[in-house]
Amino acid sequence: MINLRSLFLGCCLLCLGLTPVKAQVADTSQLYKTLFSMDSLVFTYAFNDCDLYALPDLISDDFEFYHDKGGITDGKAAFIKTAENNICNNPERPLRKLVEGTMEVFPLRSNGKLYGVVQNGVHQFFIRPTGDAVIPTVKARFMHLWILEEDKWRLRRVISYDHVPWRKE
Repeated sequence: MINLRSLFLGCCLLCLGLTPVKAQVADTSQLYKTLFSMDSLVFTYAFNDCDLYALPDLISDDFEFYHDKGGITDGKAAFIKTAENNICNNPERPLRKLVEGTMEVFPLRSNGKLYGVVQNGVHQFFIRPTGDAVIPTVKARFMHLWILEEDKWRLRRVISYDHVPWRKE
């Protein structure tokens, strides 16, 4: 006869084995907070405020940007020039916001040593045509590859995709 305790323990172990496990770090972890801050530096300063002076230290020399609508931007200099031409010189003053609660951070390790991070999330874009008006335009997904270079986090790869017109949800 089957022991009920053994059956119960077996079912619990089976359920635990079927529970999906994510390698994402908790949003309370120092790594998550660091990447949240890095995201904010790149987009608040460079994109939203057009302070391109901070950008060269935040992105890798080996930078690549893949955009599902705009194509590939290859290299740090090309990216900074594109930002200047398409964002800073745009009279509608584009604005980017990370959609709250969508950011995920996955550490990359080699022989147990942290060397990079994959950051995923959803961001929303707006235009600011006049005064304080902020008009939503597009929502998209993104994947950023951050690499530790000389003990500094630098953005090496960006994939921005699934751009869809913004709809009130």
